[in-house]
Amino acid sequence: MPALWIAHVTVTDEEAYKKYAAGATVAIAEHGGEFIARGGRFVQLEGKERARNVVAKFPDVDTAERCYHSETYQAALAFAKGASERELMIVETTE
Repeated sequence: MPALWIAHVTVTDEEAYKKYAAGATVAIAEHGGEFIARGGRFVQLEGKERARNVVAKFPDVDTAERCYHSETYQAALAFAKGASERELMIVETTE
């Protein structure tokens, strides 16, 4: 079953976060992921609002998790740490 990688982000250092985004884009593509939402308009109905929301679709949960733990993604993630406050989850879809 396909899976969604859902991130809610507040960026605190734009320059460092740009480096993260570039590397994360490569890692996601390497694992068959594709962005279906990336920083667009949103309406916060409940919970903590984050200015940036990203959704990527992967072939399955295992592939999405392998992407997260991959060398490419972890190298990119080093730029996000200290440059953002984030929540990230993987959710299996019913499609």
